[in-house]
Amino acid sequence: MLIQNARVIDPANGIDGIMDILIRGSKIAAIGKDLPDTGSECINAQGLVACPGLIDMHVHLRAPGFTYKEDIASGCAAAAAGGFTAVACMPNTKPVADSPEVLHYIQEQAEKACCKVYPVAAITQGEQGKQLTDFAVLKAAGAVAVSDDGKPVEQDDLMKQALVQGAQNQLLIISHCEDLKIIDGGIINKGIISEELGVKGMDRLSEDSITKRECLLAEETGGRIHIAHVSTKGSVEIIRQAKARGVRVTAETAPHYFMMTDQFLRNRNANFRMNPPLREQEDVDAVLAGVQDGTLDCIVTDHAPHSPQEKADFLQAPNGIVGLETSLAASITELYHKQGMPLSEIVRKMSLNPAEILGIEGGTLSIGKPADITLFHPDEAWTVDASCFKSKSRNTPFDGQKLIGKVKYTILSGKVTYKDERKA
Repeated sequence: MLIQNARVIDPANGIDGIMDILIRGSKIAAIGKDLPDTGSECINAQGLVACPGLIDMHVHLRAPGFTYKEDIASGCAAAAAGGFTAVACMPNTKPVADSPEVLHYIQEQAEKACCKVYPVAAITQGEQGKQLTDFAVLKAAGAVAVSDDGKPVEQDDLMKQALVQGAQNQLLIISHCEDLKIIDGGIINKGIISEELGVKGMDRLSEDSITKRECLLAEETGGRIHIAHVSTKGSVEIIRQAKARGVRVTAETAPHYFMMTDQFLRNRNANFRMNPPLREQEDVDAVLAGVQDGTLDCIVTDHAPHSPQEKADFLQAPNGIVGLETSLAASITELYHKQGMPLSEIVRKMSLNPAEILGIEGGTLSIGKPADITLFHPDEAWTVDASCFKSKSRNTPFDGQKLIGKVKYTILSGKVTYKDERKA
């Protein structure tokens, strides 16, 4: 396959220019100007950006146990449509991914899918927060990290042990930073909007307190901590200061946290409810600053599918939104077109950085590496239509919104897994 006349952006190799990419089999064979046409499939990529395949290090594929919301095939199809060639899936399944058997099930299902799937295993058995899983066994079975995502490890001493074990096994700990005792049944951000709607709010302190604890424990133990879905001004500053002290902390956020405030909840639409919740403008500004200055290393989706029936009732609905099919476009719309962030930085946060943090292959277009490539048009506008999603679920806050930036091709190991056939 020959990709011609693309703007090739590869932060790992310092490449940003109009070039061709030659693919032989499943590998990148050459990158340069005016490469000879070998007579194989040719993609005219004039006007398009070609970058390393996107990697989302925080998704919920819902398998096993909740496949009416999503399964590995549909989740990977959604990922490919969003430009992703690899995802890391969270362990809050049924049964919980706390054993080699569950990890092997996920891996077997993923063999048939159009996206690489890296399982994240649980920190504690059954995600019950009482006893650590066997990190060495889980790593040997293919876990790229451990997390009790959906909730924190509440016991301080257990989290400290987890960081020690993580360091010993060279396994990343991913923390969901929300103190459930402080949240105490809240469903949206605590503030003017929660008061206006007459619903119980979730105090920012719930996130900031656990974020601070994780950074202090990582500092004391020398372990690696990754802070999931950062949404508050306080947490951004805590992470910024911890990094300055040399703490081994990395962090992620998602497009909704730098694009939307809790004002969107005024219409009582549960598709704007997620954990942590949409915050206020000062938080959005702080998250944006954190993305821009490198405090926040990655952009993820926290893709969390739920059925329309589950999302129908504003008060009773589970928290979570889908994001795989809108994430790149949302990021380009806000960060590139509005904030002026270079496309290379967006690519870095959505491919190279996640690969490096997880210690997986990808995030680069180096010669000889797998031909995992995303081709997108940075200036093409389109309107989100959730009814066209590849995902089984439709719970997006972006439905009906105009975004700028469109995935045109996704290529996994030299094969096209997604081609945009839709009209704008």
